[in-house]
Amino acid sequence: MTSVADVMDALESRFPLDLAEDWDVNGLTVGRPEAEVTRALFAVDPTLAVVQEAIDAGCDLIVTHHPLLLRGVSTVNAGTPKGAVIHALIEHGIALYNAHTNADAAGSGVAEALAEVLGVTGGLPLVPLHADAEQGTGRVGRLDTAVTLREFAERAAAVLPRTAHGVRVAGDLDGIVRTVAVVGGSGDSFLAAARAAGADVYLTADLRHHPASDAREAALLGDGRPYLVDVAHYASEWTWLEAAAEYLGDAAGIDTIVSTLNTDPWTARF
Repeated sequence: MTSVADVMDALESRFPLDLAEDWDVNGLTVGRPEAEVTRALFAVDPTLAVVQEAIDAGCDLIVTHHPLLLRGVSTVNAGTPKGAVIHALIEHGIALYNAHTNADAAGSGVAEALAEVLGVTGGLPLVPLHADAEQGTGRVGRLDTAVTLREFAERAAAVLPRTAHGVRVAGDLDGIVRTVAVVGGSGDSFLAAARAAGADVYLTADLRHHPASDAREAALLGDGRPYLVDVAHYASEWTWLEAAAEYLGDAAGIDTIVSTLNTDPWTARF
């Protein structure tokens, strides 16, 4: 029998909890460690729709990237969004576990999966940890064959989940891209790191107007690099699900599936 505790051990050996940021919440949110696990659903967000997907698929565990209770709540009343999720999980015997910034920083985590799907090889952390240069925030590496910024953006649009946000680009569409930096999730605090790493392009999510504008102005004082590619937060982290699900299936000997739901909050663009 594989227990929730066994799954936790497997995930935490791959994505150690001590890699997480101090402000973050990771680990088991709902469920009994001794409960049996036969099938796990991987998703970016612990939404009520994802819980229903797990119920319909016969899962007894959900593993998400984002935590359900990152910010404190004063009630788990079933009439509240968080409470509804918790009640549904308990009523159907489904455990909930998440790996957030520990999966971001892990060498085999979110950034590595994002870099791999984009064709980036030889990647190292964009901002390595002092204690372990193989782990840290983001990735920077190279494409086997140089492409234009337009072609790189088209590749991102093709390999990442489609969202209403789409793929936004700042820079010369005919500019040549070889060195690529990526950060899954909100990455505008790492714009300077991408430039210092000599990246031709920096792909991340949630780029705000002023940091992006300042970064482009600084780039234009030189050769115009790094170019910027901004994708939906959800899309930038989704690729990790497949890699993590495959790992857990092998490590824990359970059935794993990846959510087919788009949990990006934006549903249309005009």
